[in-house]
Amino acid sequence: MAQNLLEQLKSMTVVVADTGDIQAIEAFTPQDATTNPSLITAAAQMPQYQEIVDQTLRQARQELGEQAESPEIVSLAFDRLAVAFGLKILEIIPGRVSTEVDARLSYDTEATIAKGRELIAQYEAAGVNRERILIKIASTWEGIKAAEVLEKEGIHCNLTLLFGLHQRSPVPKRGSL
Repeated sequence: MAQNLLEQLKSMTVVVADTGDIQAIEAFTPQDATTNPSLITAAAQMPQYQEIVDQTLRQARQELGEQAESPEIVSLAFDRLAVAFGLKILEIIPGRVSTEVDARLSYDTEATIAKGRELIAQYEAAGVNRERILIKIASTWEGIKAAEVLEKEGIHCNLTLLFGLHQRSPVPKRGSL
């Protein structure tokens, strides 16, 4: 029987899904999967995932208490949502899921390390072995240093988002150099 293109690809390499759409992952059965904030945001807007989103927001509000500000709640909820989607994906795939550290931490080694540890702790609290998780970190100098520390702790990382100097600060006006 002739193989389709996906089957041919799977016979030669590891197929990694780059999506937060759980139904697509179920349909194409990749080995591994990666998520990022834009993919999670897109998936979270799909009606079939509304209960996951609502439950995550409720838990974040409850955990932080009545006095918590909305940005703090949203930040915690987004991390929890990324892990919630990661947990659902891990029920489907045999390999690893990659969960991204907030790109705003890309130039802060210590904050990146702390966020990587937090994400791993959430997965482990849900009963998932850290061997099935990759922490996705920006490949800035600070991110590379953070990945070095995390790898020494047994927290596996992959590097992404290569930034240039022009992205770090506002571009100077013409003639002001």
